[in-house]
Amino acid sequence: MSADQGPRVADGPAGAGRDLRRILIAASIVAAIGLGVRSTFGLFLHDLDGALGDDAGSFALAIGLQNLVWGIGQPVAGAVADRFGCGRVLAIGALFYCAGVALMANATTAGQLYVSAGFVTGVGLAATSFAVVLAAVGRRYPPERRSQALGIATAIGSGGQFVFVQVAGGLRSAMDWRAALVVLGAITLAILVLARPLRGRADDGTSHADSGADTAHHSAWAVIGQAFSNRSYLLLCTGFFVCGVHVTFIATHLIPYLEREGISSGVAGVAWGIVGLTNVAGSYLAGRLGARYRKARLLSLIYAARGVVITTFVLVPPSPVTAIAFGGLIGVLWLSTVPLTSAIVAQQFGTRHTGTLFGIVFFSHQLGAFAGAYGGGWLADRTGSYASSWWVGVALAVAAAAVNLFIDEGPQRFVPVTTERRRVRNALRTAGAATAVLLFATMALTARPTEAGTRSLPMVMCGTHTATASASPP
Repeated sequence: MSADQGPRVADGPAGAGRDLRRILIAASIVAAIGLGVRSTFGLFLHDLDGALGDDAGSFALAIGLQNLVWGIGQPVAGAVADRFGCGRVLAIGALFYCAGVALMANATTAGQLYVSAGFVTGVGLAATSFAVVLAAVGRRYPPERRSQALGIATAIGSGGQFVFVQVAGGLRSAMDWRAALVVLGAITLAILVLARPLRGRADDGTSHADSGADTAHHSAWAVIGQAFSNRSYLLLCTGFFVCGVHVTFIATHLIPYLEREGISSGVAGVAWGIVGLTNVAGSYLAGRLGARYRKARLLSLIYAARGVVITTFVLVPPSPVTAIAFGGLIGVLWLSTVPLTSAIVAQQFGTRHTGTLFGIVFFSHQLGAFAGAYGGGWLADRTGSYASSWWVGVALAVAAAAVNLFIDEGPQRFVPVTTERRRVRNALRTAGAATAVLLFATMALTARPTEAGTRSLPMVMCGTHTATASASPP
């Protein structure tokens, strides 16, 4: 067996079942490590600020860069995994991830932080997160079991965010913060071992093609061009953009919003922790339901439910009870979109190019994440309240619920397109321009003087900790 081939499936149903379980367990743990370690960075906010001379803006911009590199790298990592194997991409990603976190621990200048926490760690995240992991699971599981398997992998992966926060807190209490970060970076090297069951290319004979999806024998360029001309795929990207806005805005601004409303930081922290716990149940439930009902309709219901939950949360007088109830309800809806969205991509275009195509959808999510983190804070700064930011989230929820009603999730017929490379180039240029606009707008907005004569710095999105800071103008 060549190194490019996936693990040989054992003979008989029992052996095949064991191989599938091994793949699912490995993928779930990889996702938990990738998302979990990343979720701990906020705990080191003040430590890194001190190392950089109390420059909170540099850390904020580094995390923003990380999100963009993560998003841009997802389709690239997915394409490489489709061509050369998921195991290889995961192994390379683990090395980048470990190096990025270790370099971040030793950063003493803003430039070093941008390179380590921003670029290197972002590359590691792109190569070890959902686009690669879920593609490995999706192509091995038959269509009738795929949605449930993707739900399990998403649930365990998202649960890692809660677990690793506790681990990181214990490490910070037991040792120097730099050493704690290095240990967390070293933990990512476990992905090198876990990558072995996930090795294999999309065309090595171990994948389950979807009935009716006739893209298996076409090039990646042709399939990407076809996807960009497919209305249902573009609507799926649009809905996932809204998902990115929602989850990142809430992750960034929920705690400061609650504190502004008179809720103690302890209760706000509990509410955020409950989001992480109920997220596990929500992702698993979405995967189970996706095996029985139309996935696009379920996505529409999830976005609509988010709109109802947010509306109720904003209109009801704030209290510890409403804060914790919101955490529980929004947590059920948190990443429940992921298994359904990835399953639709595989169902529409088959499994051979699912890493590439879901990576593009995830890039849309990350653009939304960038807008949610910085746009929500900017709007709150300009209006003096989070109310307008919440209502924008409600409007986006309604829009996402509507667009998902028009998605055809069935296998898409391949129509030859002679200009697929031109379509792809134009789409990439558009995405690059949008990314550049977001980045430069953010840099301009972070330097906006406030009425008090200080220089407003952006809110920091770290998944588990949120902080604002200000510095006197030079």
